[in-house]
Amino acid sequence: MDIPSPPARTFAALFPMTTATPVKIVEQREQVVILFAGDSGDGIQLTGSQFTENNALFGNDVSTFPNFPAEIRAPQGTLAGVSGFQLHFGSVELYTPGDHCDVLVVMNAAALRANLGKLKQGGTIIANSDGFDAKNLRLAGYVDVENPLTDGSLENHTVHAIDITKMTRNALADTTLGMKEKDRCKNMFVLGFINWMYSRSLARTEKFIAKKFAKRPDLLDANLKTLLAGYNYGDTSETFTTRFEVKPAPMAPGTYRNITGNQGTALGLVAAARKAGLDLFYGSYPITPASDILHELSRHKNFGVKTFQAEDEIAAISSAIGASYGGALGVTASSGPGIALKAEAMGLAVMLEIPLVIVNVQRGGPSTGLPTKTEQADLWQAVFGRNGEAPIPVVAASSPTDCFEMVYEAARIAVEHMTPVIFLSDGYIANGAEPWRFPQAKDLTPIVPPFATPRTDDASPFLPYARDAKGVRPWALPGMKGLQHRIGGIEKQDGTGNISYDPKNHELMVRLRAEKVRRIVDGLPPLDLSHGPASGDLLILGWGSTFGAIRTATLELLEDGHSVGHLHLRHLFPFHAELGAVLKRFKRVLIPEMNSGQLRQLVRAEYLVDAQGLNKVQGLPFASAEILAKAEELLATLTPDHA
Repeated sequence: MDIPSPPARTFAALFPMTTATPVKIVEQREQVVILFAGDSGDGIQLTGSQFTENNALFGNDVSTFPNFPAEIRAPQGTLAGVSGFQLHFGSVELYTPGDHCDVLVVMNAAALRANLGKLKQGGTIIANSDGFDAKNLRLAGYVDVENPLTDGSLENHTVHAIDITKMTRNALADTTLGMKEKDRCKNMFVLGFINWMYSRSLARTEKFIAKKFAKRPDLLDANLKTLLAGYNYGDTSETFTTRFEVKPAPMAPGTYRNITGNQGTALGLVAAARKAGLDLFYGSYPITPASDILHELSRHKNFGVKTFQAEDEIAAISSAIGASYGGALGVTASSGPGIALKAEAMGLAVMLEIPLVIVNVQRGGPSTGLPTKTEQADLWQAVFGRNGEAPIPVVAASSPTDCFEMVYEAARIAVEHMTPVIFLSDGYIANGAEPWRFPQAKDLTPIVPPFATPRTDDASPFLPYARDAKGVRPWALPGMKGLQHRIGGIEKQDGTGNISYDPKNHELMVRLRAEKVRRIVDGLPPLDLSHGPASGDLLILGWGSTFGAIRTATLELLEDGHSVGHLHLRHLFPFHAELGAVLKRFKRVLIPEMNSGQLRQLVRAEYLVDAQGLNKVQGLPFASAEILAKAEELLATLTPDHA
């Protein structure tokens, strides 16, 4: 379908001015953190994602943190209904969405109250004054107090109160839209103004609007008018005398796109299947925050991808197991309680010894818990959460772009070692975004399926559980001549795969399956510290989405002259063979986690190292300042004998 181009228009034609445009000062900034916040119906996520895309296209490094309520429509104007989108963009390499924001854009009183603590001292507040009437103040819990925009309580910040609602309605006065439809365009006014404030072109956003509203010319026209109205307001208002410019970040040559963790996961699965010469089958049941993986994969049918939305979690994983038995790369995904529902079928995949990738996009728990908030509390479940002796390798991604690499690694292990593999992401990574450089197919690690060879000699029986030097059994596909064999969840006889209740055979098979998983780490590259010296006073050991906060804290500690290293684990079970030696080269070990200390307990049990924990279970990621403070506390405990 042809997408219409945005209609040609000029600011002067839309908003004629009788006075000259005020002269604006342009200031350079190395990096900026902006937090957009408002009611869950204010289009905050769209505003944030579009401004992110604009900065990424310009060449900035970006890191984002979308934060939204679990309810489909939380009560309007209340704290429970506040949606936020934090964006960190800059001309330098960035690792986190920022601890505190430079600019806080709020659409109502609840958004201000919920997020004021995240604004730096002296930061800028841009507020929609219409969202601070008596009703909104009451809903936000401002009882028996004056309007915070005017009562002096924000004197340590720069406050710009703009009646965004009124200006949006004025810009659309000549349209036939109803008042509710006009008010839904408020976010475009904000987007236009912020693009002006940071010297960004509207061209990309205009193309997005043209595509999004291609079938609704009235809405296309309204959103473009409001976008331009916001931009023009900044350009002509005497209130705003300063614009800002953030230059592009230095990046390695290549083709880039902005990518979320869920998109990276989907593309990594497609790449792995293609590299292995397999079709990709994805069976899943919709659940937050994993659902976008299904949405992304459904767009890639041209790469041999088949997606199946099952009626429940057990059907989803069982269909993926069936697909792998038939010769495809079977994948399933879920979050929170959905992984628990898949546990029985995971054990079946362990017994069958077939490839399977299980994606767990972790969220706050237990049970339904905090479905739109992030957590790292499923590590124990991933390592131990099955009946019987059922070891499954566990790998984890550390960032949105790392999702591509680590789910690719999960698929490689699953195929080459004939085992289910659990890939851990979380809500922070899944919904966050950053620039990603397209890899070259030639640079991807080869994936070689251990297919059994069809047999023409019937003199000896086919042994489906005969193992190679790595302990891996052959992948015998249905219909291949001479490869008939039994499958099922009952214990297998060594070699033949026949049903066996023999006690010694059971123990042998348990040990063989465990040994096969243990040998996975034998082929891994040497363990490299993410940053810092190879030995020293303190090692900060992390996994998953704590990477950015740990890296930022480590860089600050190194600048201050401390002997601190950062090691981020990607293979969580089994541990890398060199991990124990690395741990012993440091006097102190700190493990920050968004749980109550799950990796810490595994490390202490495995290596008898007195690792210290920094634990946060709030549904929110770490700020780098939190890790920095704990690290400095541990460094201060070093006695002269330790130093």
